[in-house]
Amino acid sequence: MRVLLLNTLYAPHIGGGAEVMLQNMAEGLRERGHDVHVLCTGPQAGLQRETLNGVQVLRSGLRNLYWPFDEQDHGSLKRLAWHALDRYNGGMRSVLAKVLKQVEPDVVVCHNLSGWSISAWDAIRAAGLPIVQILHDQYLTCPRGVRYHKGRHCEQQCTPCALLRRSHAVASTHVDAVVGVSRFQLDALLDAGYFSASRSHVVYNGSPLAEVNVVPPANVRRPLRFGFIGALTANKGVEWLIEQFQARGDDASLLIAGRGDSAYVNHLKSIADPQRVHFVGYRKAAEFFAEIDVAVVPSLAPESFGLVALEACAHHLPVIASRMGGLAEIVQDQVNGLLCSPAAPDSLGDAIESLLRDPGLRQRLAGRARECVEPMLSVQRMLDEYEAILRQTLLTRGVPHGTAIPVSTL
Repeated sequence: MRVLLLNTLYAPHIGGGAEVMLQNMAEGLRERGHDVHVLCTGPQAGLQRETLNGVQVLRSGLRNLYWPFDEQDHGSLKRLAWHALDRYNGGMRSVLAKVLKQVEPDVVVCHNLSGWSISAWDAIRAAGLPIVQILHDQYLTCPRGVRYHKGRHCEQQCTPCALLRRSHAVASTHVDAVVGVSRFQLDALLDAGYFSASRSHVVYNGSPLAEVNVVPPANVRRPLRFGFIGALTANKGVEWLIEQFQARGDDASLLIAGRGDSAYVNHLKSIADPQRVHFVGYRKAAEFFAEIDVAVVPSLAPESFGLVALEACAHHLPVIASRMGGLAEIVQDQVNGLLCSPAAPDSLGDAIESLLRDPGLRQRLAGRARECVEPMLSVQRMLDEYEAILRQTLLTRGVPHGTAIPVSTL
């Protein structure tokens, strides 16, 4: 197959787990003999072409008010105007239409649409091509993509988001197949009225890091180390973690790895005890996991999947995680980790204290950590499932949803 993968970013620009998964998908499909092209946005005007690890990558300058990954504060009014243009960006639709004529793919796989907007679906449909949409976040119901505002998870869609997304559910009926990276992620959009005419699937993200045969850590005689790795943003719950750790985590240390807005990072440092809480900057996940005893994923908004939790389990680490979104599909309470809830703030501190005071519990959870996630780990498994979906989408193009397809033809 000739496959075009569409996303907001592509390596070396990494915004999160979506870009890691996309690169694994692009390089993995290429290794299997498919002709793979990636189209993403970039900071330079025009259309830039390059080859990265054998994958053809096209980067289009963003036709909006500014490049949103330049770490500048553009102000609330300008951000609102940016999102208004991103509701349906005709300029980016014309870019995609041009690329579709040049590449002539058999199928287009859409990942994150921020920057492209749902105008991408119309460009693909006008070209007569099938669309597979992979859901990595809540962009289709919330311009921020996280359903998180003013320190709280948005249980209901707010009025501004509803206005900016008023035509999106209807537009989604033209998508041939939709894939959630977790059952939660898929159901969240289906329950909101999206993709009513699409074939739906769940495919968990695999990880090359997780496929490495990691030896369980040996018992060491030192204070216990808890660790957080990820983006240092408010929705990730780092402030909650620091407060709860400092209230309960005597005789232990907390390592925080990651990057974020300098003002917010400075705020986190201002509330942290430097003798017990250590900010270690950007770290490679495998190296970081080797230095800690317990991983903590204290998200305040639902995670679409939770790749950090998966990789921590693969490294035989017990995980304390929020009972939100896809995290609850990775971490089983009292089996390979402990679940807590932002609605009960002390539940995070209780989990920290349990693992600090009960070495037997910590060892039991660590002993089952990798075993519990083993079926999810393989990138080859992930590629097998996506190949099957792409073949089914091409085979059933125009066939009514619900029609039985013989397995032998896939």
